[in-house]
Amino acid sequence: MTFVRFPLFIVFFFILVLPITQAADIQKVNINTANALSLSHILSGIGPKKAAAIIKYRTKHGAFKSLKDLEKVHGIGPKTIQRNKTKIILGRSVPVKSKKATPKIPVTSKTPKKPVKSK
Repeated sequence: MTFVRFPLFIVFFFILVLPITQAADIQKVNINTANALSLSHILSGIGPKKAAAIIKYRTKHGAFKSLKDLEKVHGIGPKTIQRNKTKIILGRSVPVKSKKATPKIPVTSKTPKKPVKSK
């Protein structure tokens, strides 16, 4: 009878314990700070183009405040978010680039002209 119990123990070990240890190894990514390479490697269904779109949207509109905000990125839908919700972290934000840029003063190497004196 002990011979039968031993194989059953091994079977239950692989069925119950092994999936739990593998679930602990899930990599997570902060979508508000991650680069395109991290996004494309960690998130399922996100390649280089979609990762670049996430970064472009984040730079233009600011940090993602919820997973629902991620749907505003072109090419990202509810199914993609659902598939990756355990891998996504909404951490600290990245500063938004202002649409009103400060005017740039052109730099020239020419010396200023001296005023001409009248005679």
